[in-house]
Amino acid sequence: MLTLPNILTLSRILALPLLAFLLWWPRWEFGYGLAFALYALMAITDYFDGYLARSSGTVSKLGVFLDPIADKIMVATVILVLTAQGILTGPYVGDMHVIAGLIILVREIAVSGLREFLGGLQVSVPVSRLAKWKTTFQLISLGALILGAAMPWWNVDLLGLSINVPHTVGLTTLWGAAVLTLITGWDYLRVGLKHMD
Repeated sequence: MLTLPNILTLSRILALPLLAFLLWWPRWEFGYGLAFALYALMAITDYFDGYLARSSGTVSKLGVFLDPIADKIMVATVILVLTAQGILTGPYVGDMHVIAGLIILVREIAVSGLREFLGGLQVSVPVSRLAKWKTTFQLISLGALILGAAMPWWNVDLLGLSINVPHTVGLTTLWGAAVLTLITGWDYLRVGLKHMD
């Protein structure tokens, strides 16, 4: 059970309270800088735990169980705290960006339930390439939003507005992730509907 990939996965879960604490103070730029560094480290372990497990042939049932859970609670934690602290706001549409975060959260819960249902029927649903792109967009968007709060001075003037570069990248890729979330969620749902009476 205590293989290196599983330890990396567990480290992501155990680091979440510290990440949430650092994100809780939106005007604490140094704290958000630390949060960005921690988040980036967690995202890197997300890649390496799977890579190491496959390359060393140490894929375990615990790892297969924990890895998607660690991903989902990391994304959910960051979205919820950033929403609570008013980070998911932007020009023109204000806090409507929260809808993109909500789409992601609803999809993750729905797909988890669907996977559990299909698992009881011995039906496996492999992760598609598009779903991996969705995860990549999520990781980039949330990281950029954290970085934007750590660097509020990184602004450019665009169409008469002063916009924060990483924050704008974060909001844009968050919507990209939401769109991919809907597409991949529908793909999972189509598979599930075939097995429902």
